[in-house]
Amino acid sequence: MSRIKVLYVEDELFLGKIVKETLEGRGFEVVMEIDGAMVMKAFKNDKPDICVLDIMLPHRNGFELAEDIRTVNNDIPIIFLTAKTQTEDVVKGFKTGGNDYMRKPFSMEELIVRIENALHVKKDNTIPITTDILSIGNYQFNLNRQVLIFGNEERKLSYRESELLKYLWQNHNNIIDRREMLYTIWGNDSFFNSRNLDVYITKLRGYLKADPALEILTIKGVGYRFVIA
Repeated sequence: MSRIKVLYVEDELFLGKIVKETLEGRGFEVVMEIDGAMVMKAFKNDKPDICVLDIMLPHRNGFELAEDIRTVNNDIPIIFLTAKTQTEDVVKGFKTGGNDYMRKPFSMEELIVRIENALHVKKDNTIPITTDILSIGNYQFNLNRQVLIFGNEERKLSYRESELLKYLWQNHNNIIDRREMLYTIWGNDSFFNSRNLDVYITKLRGYLKADPALEILTIKGVGYRFVIA
């Protein structure tokens, strides 16, 4: 299987070298450009699978490059990297064709997760459900009854709690993108639903606390990982 090719555009050479070498160390092929004027030539010649664009660049900025790329390929994922934090910049990024937007400084682990998510690599790890009762550590989860069972104790879960726990189990031990969770469980990533997600995660942590081998970890800036040891 060929390696995922990333077109990475960054004019800060020190940062660019770190990102490029880290991505290559994780199995990606990286084509790096430092000048906005050279990007479209590289895009057409190297045919990347995904573009990671800084916004503040010499000659052509990331927004302009995204518009240029979209005239050639309307499907390729584009992730913006930028120190710009104003809401209007984020909105402009999505309007010009971006799929995701990361603010500097960022962790490499977060960038890799977002690249994988944009390419839907992680979806292949989703575990299919073939039974009505899931074993989750020392718990049993009855999907039909929406009941979580620990020993002789039963806890009736709400519909959202059940759907969220089922989704966490299907993707356990993998990093799960927060936005993807919101769209899967609630259908959108509105502020209200985002706060609901936080509340439901807290509830599930409480429900599962009797088994120390189970843990729902918060991955800052990305989402969650449901660890089943």
